[in-house]
Amino acid sequence: MNLSNNKILITGGASGIGLGLAERFIQENNTVIICGRRASLLEEVQAKFPTIITKVCDLSQEAERIALYEWIKENHPDLNVLVNNAGIQNWMTITDADFYENMKNELTTNIEAPLHLTSLFIELQSLKTVMNVTSGLAFSPFAKVPVYSATKAFFRSFTLSLRHLLKAKNIEVVEIIPPALNTDLGGIGLHDAHPSVSSFIEAIFEQLKEGKQELTFGTSETRLKASAEELRNHFNAMHN
Repeated sequence: MNLSNNKILITGGASGIGLGLAERFIQENNTVIICGRRASLLEEVQAKFPTIITKVCDLSQEAERIALYEWIKENHPDLNVLVNNAGIQNWMTITDADFYENMKNELTTNIEAPLHLTSLFIELQSLKTVMNVTSGLAFSPFAKVPVYSATKAFFRSFTLSLRHLLKAKNIEVVEIIPPALNTDLGGIGLHDAHPSVSSFIEAIFEQLKEGKQELTFGTSETRLKASAEELRNHFNAMHN
């Protein structure tokens, strides 16, 4: 994809990886639209980046996903990049009393929402690129986030198929595969010891410039290239 002069929608763009992508795309002379559930957080981002366009949207709701698409179609019909970044992570175990409710929320946000959005947005004649944010946990799960890990494995599998399915429409599919980063995903303070979002963003933009379609960093690069035995060993090492 060209790294400048695009109009880009980033879901979950008000914090973490989504905000890092938004900031860097703005630096590359793109028009960036972000959506999220919290109006106050979107307002804070817009105050920092006045050119950014914001839209309040709860992607867990089917009607709001459709409304987002209709709003884009009416107001930004030249949108050419969709970034499926929004996701939630719950640290939980199957014996938790609220396991089922939390599981449903993760499945809806991490799987149903991006698949639905993709099926809607590929109807835009202008769309040229879909970027899906998966995870290194797609290759080797972390049992403290069992459903999150499984949703990312699903989303990676779907992304591989989507790349093939959209060839006929000449739409490029890029997979962003982050490792654990210093964000509030899953809870404040849980990932403080991990690499910064900014270092991750710099690394994947270099890979975008090289034309790569699977963008990795640190341990996610290792996992992408690992054998089945190496992935088993990695899983065992994480859970000893």
